[in-house]
Amino acid sequence: MSDAKPSTILVIDDDAEIRYSLTRVLSSRHYRLQEAASGEQGIAMVKKEPPDLVFLDVRMGGMSGIETLQHIRAANPRQLVVLMTAFGTAQTAIEAMKYGAFDYIMKPFDPQKVLTLAENALKAHADLRAVRDQKPSINTEDYKEGIVGSAPVMQEVFKIIGQVTASDVTVMTTGESGTGKELVARSIWKHSHRSGKPFIAVNCAAIPDNLIESELFGHEKGSFTGATGQRLGKFELCDGGTIFLDEIGDMALATQTKILRVLQAGEIQRVGGTETIKVDVRILAATNKDLEEMVKAKTFREDLYYRLNVVRIRMPPLRERAEDIPQIVDFCVQNLLKQRKARVGKVSPEAMAVLTKYRWPGNVRELENVIYRSAVIAQGDAILVKDLPAEIRGAVGEDGSVIASTLPAEPAAPAGAEVAAEPAAPAVPAYQALGSALDYVLAQLREADEPVLKRLEREMITRVMQAEGGDVLKAAKRLGLTKAALTKKLAESA
Repeated sequence: MSDAKPSTILVIDDDAEIRYSLTRVLSSRHYRLQEAASGEQGIAMVKKEPPDLVFLDVRMGGMSGIETLQHIRAANPRQLVVLMTAFGTAQTAIEAMKYGAFDYIMKPFDPQKVLTLAENALKAHADLRAVRDQKPSINTEDYKEGIVGSAPVMQEVFKIIGQVTASDVTVMTTGESGTGKELVARSIWKHSHRSGKPFIAVNCAAIPDNLIESELFGHEKGSFTGATGQRLGKFELCDGGTIFLDEIGDMALATQTKILRVLQAGEIQRVGGTETIKVDVRILAATNKDLEEMVKAKTFREDLYYRLNVVRIRMPPLRERAEDIPQIVDFCVQNLLKQRKARVGKVSPEAMAVLTKYRWPGNVRELENVIYRSAVIAQGDAILVKDLPAEIRGAVGEDGSVIASTLPAEPAAPAGAEVAAEPAAPAVPAYQALGSALDYVLAQLREADEPVLKRLEREMITRVMQAEGGDVLKAAKRLGLTKAALTKKLAESA
């Protein structure tokens, strides 16, 4: 027979019949039950002896349930509270979760739902208590670069970064999207002799072919429609510093030729200009594409490939270094806590087990997004399994086995490497992919000065223009705009 102390549940309601019916249902599980006939009385009881769980009515005479919830959470931020209401309005639901309720339940009660909710809440209470004294596994100050990991494959990455910082050698970083290729470039710049000069990152895939030369090299007034004045390009602005060309495999051949000229002669010409301008810029590049195959297909210049690929760093996908996931998760939650973007500072062992077993098709970027999302909705001071997105929980079975995986196609293996075959993966449903993408974008733009809709519009126009090969008419039709309207928007962003 177990000697475990029964969980304590406090029911706060000014209706004696409701208190009686609810305690009768809960007594079938041998919980230790307490009652309070008002919000004021309930608050006093919580302060004197915090229960494991509170059931709290929303509408009461005197202090309301929402007010009572606020006082209870102020007195004990870890207190789990379930609100009870006969009016399931949007306002009630929003306020309940806004002020930290674990959940809410509708009257009249379904006894089984009450018991299930109580069990889930008490399980969460036990999990939160178990991680309360958990110590961080890493010190974020040791990872100022933002690249977290101790797996052997990551140690090799760190070694190469250290070896290339003392020179101006060009470095090509390869790897799937979301693996942290820009972090590698920033780390190289930060430890180089150019660290006091600018670092500029350019996403080649996000800029249409007809605009990228102006973006990189600048333009003279009147050089094309919409060029109302002279504009300096990224290379001039970055003189003396380091420029990072992300997704360089998406760059048009004509622009590749001009990048080669920068590497060979250290000079540029603005679009529409005749003056040759000397620039002293270190170039770092990255891609998620197979440039060797692109060279064979003549979609990427062979001479530029060899100029860029002097030193190569391969960023491994997260599934190849799953042992790093706990450290990355710890790093994320600590940073969120420091930036006051969330009050959560820990992750339960059960949640960590799910995160470690998931395959992460979006790599570290997807993991960061999931941690941020989960930390925001967590009611306690730790992320529990229930706080993880349904698609993450659903991909890992209760026995820890992987039920589903949404892996991207494997990139070609480096010469001489042997890669174990992976089973084919089902595609991510479009609505899930879009939702996850928007979650991530909104998280990244949270502190941006530019209005979110304006930024999203500009990015969407850029992507569609690229997809349509720079054809303004086709892009306008796809965006639902007139050609004149799109031309105006392109000129405004130039």
